[in-house]
Formats: sequence, C-alpha cells, structure tokens
Amino acid sequence: MSVTFSGAFTFTGGGFTASLAPPSEATAGWFGGGYSVSPVTTFSLVNRITYATDTATASVRGPLNLARYGLAATGNFTDGWFGSGSGSSTVQRITYATDTATASIRGPLSVSTNVLAATGTTTDGWFGGGGILSTVGRITFSTDTATASVRGPLSLARYGLAATTDNTIYGWFGGGYASGVTSTVSTVDRITYATDTATASVRGSLSSTRYKLAATGNTTSGWFAGGGNLSPLSRVDRITYATDTATASVRGPLSLAIRYLAATGNTTDGWFAGGMTPETSIVSRITYATDTATASARGPISAARYGMAASAGIQ
Repeated sequence: MSVTFSGAFTFTGGGFTASLAPPSEATAGWFGGGYSVSPVTTFSLVNRITYATDTATASVRGPLNLARYGLAATGNFTDGWFGSGSGSSTVQRITYATDTATASIRGPLSVSTNVLAATGTTTDGWFGGGGILSTVGRITFSTDTATASVRGPLSLARYGLAATTDNTIYGWFGGGYASGVTSTVSTVDRITYATDTATASVRGSLSSTRYKLAATGNTTSGWFAGGGNLSPLSRVDRITYATDTATASVRGPLSLAIRYLAATGNTTDGWFAGGMTPETSIVSRITYATDTATASARGPISAARYGMAASAGIQ
C-alpha cells in the first residue's frame, strides 16, 4: 500500500521516501546578451543571479547561441526565451536545469527588430515593439519551434520600452521612443491575453517620458525603472494593476541614474542589472514592500554591459 501526504512524504510498504514540493516562485534570474564600447563587444554571455545569495557576483552560465544586444526575454519556471536583438528575429531558449549548455535556437519572431520588450504567462510569451514597429508576436512555449504568431498591435510604434505582467490575465508595455511622434513617450499599453488579437488598450501613463527603461513586477503591481531622455534617470514608477488608469506613482529611486538596463524578479523583489552610464555591471534590488527606499546595491554581474534581457525561474 502507498500513502502520499501533500507531496512531502510517500510511504511505500515498510519504508518511506521524502520528496519536497517545488518552489512556488522564482529563485533566480538569468541575464543574457548585451553590448559594451570599451572594449567593443557584443555578448553571448549569460549570468545567473541566485536571489538568496545576491551579494555575490552573478555566476557565468552557458552562453546564448548567438551574441545579441537590444533583445528581450520572458519565460516560465523552467525555461527562458530570449528574442530578437541586433536587428534579428532569432529566439533562443535557456533551460534553467541545464543552464551550463549553450542556449538552443527556437522558432523565430515574425519580424526582425531591436530594443523591444517581452512579458508573458507560464504558457506563452508576448514580444512587442522594437525599431519602428507596433507589432506584437506571441510564442507558445510548448510549440516553440514554430514562428511566433502575430497578435493585435501596440497602440503606437516604439522601441526602448519595457514590460511586465500579472502572470495570468494582462501584460503592460510602458515608455519608449515613438517614431511617429519622434520623441520619448510615457504611454502604457495593456494587452489582455485572452483577447490578444485586439489593439492593446492605453492605460494611465508613466510619471515621465523616457525610453530604454526596464520593468518587473508581481501579481499586483509593476515597477518601471531607469531609462531617460537626453540623460539617464534613476526614477522608479509603480503601476498598481487594479487602478491602472491612474498615472504611475513615483517610488524610491535606483541606486544610480541608468538606462538600457534589464530587470527580472519574483513576488517580493526586483533585480535591475547593467545599463549605460556608460556601461556598468551594477545590480540594484527593489524590495516591493519597502519601495519608497532607494534600491540596494547587490553583487554585480560578471561583465559591464548594456542592452541585455532577463528572465526568472527556478534554479
């Protein structure tokens, strides 16, 4: 006879085996790609930040298959998909459990682009904007060798935007440089995943116009940080999803003014890494529950660079 108690212990015959339930949230973040001007390098480098030991220098993992910058990433607990960058449509997948291996090439995005944003759920990822495009492409993770399907567009074409999600219903795309108005914008668009063939709806704006920012969040709020116009900003804005028609509220700043950075996180904290001031290896952590404080500096990534992308999952 066999009896199982909530996935914790399994008794079989006269003995038992212990099995721990998997973590219920991300335990690490993977930062991939990027660019530096000193020396001039386009990176395939992937760094992993382990959240529980984030004062250490991020560890080097298996590289991307192709060196890229200006790419975007999203994922689930087991894998991360890094799309586009350097004007390509390529999508590369990191499997977290075997992250010392080179990332595998998957089906491409529907268009070649650069400096776009991505977010998603446990089953699908949405890649939006980039270049002079408003295009949104959706990757279905279980069939990721197919070309991403074209969905309803963003409300305006722009690049250098950032995105976050509540993980189940909506995705928010904010900021960027809009070619149609030739300026940075504070526009926030919301994609409803279940009806994603419609044009994204415009919600309340960020507190200031800017581009090349980064974003992450949890199930209730999203934090958009950094970016800039003529000069970089340390500003952090918080969107509360339930009241997303309001202008985003200003929270405690990053530890430095920075743009062209990358971010990911879990349900309690967000990690913002890299960027250009010029390029840096600095990592800042926002603790959501105390987000009026200045973000704390954590252990750096292994090489200074900007134009990376990041995803989160279980290590």
